[in-house]
Amino acid sequence: MVTAARALSAVAVVARLVRGARRPPALLPDPDRRITGSVSVVIPARNEEHRIGPVLAALAIDPQVDEVVVVDDCSADRTAEVAAAAGARVVAGRTLPEGWVGKPWALQQGLEAATGEWLVTLDADVEPRPGLVGALLGRAEEEGWDHLSAGGRFVCDSAGQRLVHPAMLATLVYRFGAPGDGRQPPPSRVVANGQCTVTRRAGLAAQGGYRAIAGHLTDDVALARHLADVGWRVGFLDETRLFDVRMHADAADVWRNWGRSLPMADVTSPAWKMADLAVVWLAMALPLPRFLSGRGDRLDVALATARLGVLAATADVYRARGPAYWCSPLLDLAVAARLTWGTLRPGRTWRGRTYPSASSRRAPATPWRRWY
Repeated sequence: MVTAARALSAVAVVARLVRGARRPPALLPDPDRRITGSVSVVIPARNEEHRIGPVLAALAIDPQVDEVVVVDDCSADRTAEVAAAAGARVVAGRTLPEGWVGKPWALQQGLEAATGEWLVTLDADVEPRPGLVGALLGRAEEEGWDHLSAGGRFVCDSAGQRLVHPAMLATLVYRFGAPGDGRQPPPSRVVANGQCTVTRRAGLAAQGGYRAIAGHLTDDVALARHLADVGWRVGFLDETRLFDVRMHADAADVWRNWGRSLPMADVTSPAWKMADLAVVWLAMALPLPRFLSGRGDRLDVALATARLGVLAATADVYRARGPAYWCSPLLDLAVAARLTWGTLRPGRTWRGRTYPSASSRRAPATPWRRWY
């Protein structure tokens, strides 16, 4: 049975990696593209005084952006003052209603305040290049995406981050394949990146905005799956040339906070949770140690080689790499254990707020209830 499980995991991973080879080239910034319709950029921000500057500075000189709305989610620092000084329209976040998580609630308020035909949402830690808006909106129009999210290039300042972060990133590739591989997965397997999204504002408002995913900590994936489930064409692109993102302060922050969200425990069925963990353990975490210890077989050799191929293929996703990056597969066992812990015991604390467990809330009466 173990041999059969290892073989099945290997087949699943190879199929996902092969699809990634068909991805189109990453988009280049397009600052000269003519946008059909006005553009509102919404930035949810809670205690982001020290990180929000670069994104506001870039948007302030972008002629493709008609307005920037910063939703100050009850910050205890000078986030609102910094945003206002940079020319953004600041919306003072209202008290968090029962059943809502902070970020979806901030995005809902931003959606209600925005006036543009296009709604672009960016996290406060994003550092966009001029022309990001033009490139993404152009792709959305040309390919008919109703909701599009993009992943950028990660900035990992310390060796510890460059060791932990790539190992965690690899678990996403093993579970879902590479973003933008041209395949339209079923709604229950759609993935997204809430750091950068593009949507037609009126269409999202007609769907109730972010109300359907009000209680989800994994709000970006929950929204994408909800929209796919009601018939929207939802896409996720790997666009490292369009923006950088500085997600975490140090390796401990990566381990604690990204480890909380990576399992996607609140939007994934029990069967898929177990299947994903099996793939990560059998196809990613165990083959390289078995091979290095001299106990591996030919399947382990093939999977260890594939793991090094994934490491090479994702190198451009990082602004700086160094020796720590190339050693990151040595953390695969620890990362698999962290993913398992986050799946079995998902955290409910984020940005200084602790939320009730998903099981203690009534499930929303929406079509995606069947995912549980």
